[in-house]
Amino acid sequence: MTDDFKEVMARFPTGVAIATTCDEDGDPHGLTVSSFCSVSLAPPLVLICVAKSARCFPVFARTGEFAVSILRERHVELALRFANSKARKFGDGGFVRTSRGGVVVDNALATVECKVDRRHDAGDHIILVGEVVDQLLSDAGGPAVYFNRKFAALDSAR
Repeated sequence: MTDDFKEVMARFPTGVAIATTCDEDGDPHGLTVSSFCSVSLAPPLVLICVAKSARCFPVFARTGEFAVSILRERHVELALRFANSKARKFGDGGFVRTSRGGVVVDNALATVECKVDRRHDAGDHIILVGEVVDQLLSDAGGPAVYFNRKFAALDSAR
């Protein structure tokens, strides 16, 4: 059932984002997420799902804030780096601190900073619902898209 379910979900195209948070010492932690969506407009709420097996899970499980950077097509290597638990995620640059102290992808398509509103235990993941407290829209461009276990580009001509 697990392999079939993974195959079914691979057929659903998703956007790609990096979720970040900082620990008590201000050190950043993060991971690539495809499970990011809006929940509510009033108040503005979004959710991310974090695997309990992720190295950064303990930090996300106790954090009061997190940020999400929506990736551009050119951020594929960054998405792959953040999907690898052994990679030096923040060591090669490409990030900026926000006025709130969060860490986001420099020149992401868009970013949101959130205060954790709720946590929900969900099987081998935790669902973090965050109230958006700040947001940034960058110049338009093509998003990173993940489909059938590969990165893809959107045909903007349609």
